[in-house]
Amino acid sequence: MGTWDVGPFDNDAAADWCGGLNDAAPERRPALIRDALVRVAEHDDEYLDSSYAEKAIVAAAVVASLLPGGTGINTPYAPDFLLEGGTVTVADDVPAIAVRALDRVVEENSEWRELWEEAGDSYPRALASVQVVRSFLERAISPA
Repeated sequence: MGTWDVGPFDNDAAADWCGGLNDAAPERRPALIRDALVRVAEHDDEYLDSSYAEKAIVAAAVVASLLPGGTGINTPYAPDFLLEGGTVTVADDVPAIAVRALDRVVEENSEWRELWEEAGDSYPRALASVQVVRSFLERAISPA
């Protein structure tokens, strides 16, 4: 796992995915986000590869940043178009798909979870990073 910190954007798979999202035609970006999330949200009980998990986490973070009052992105590893004030419109069901994907990432049959648990002290921080994104998405899909 090429990882340098615990945040959604802080690994090779996420950086590569963000580069692909940035380079994609604007009309393709919503599908790329949805695909990364659906692949994990619908993964069932099979062992989940960490690269899929990392892409889903970063896609969920992008979605969270796009919502009203979004979480904001302050990392140089994010897609350039977002750092430059650009946006992408995602369908109304995407935040709920993102929540399901994040729930799947942290389940026991996940390489992402396994690798972070092996990392020891960093696991709680990595999990907290995912939970921050999930909490924001959850509030967006079920407002008080």
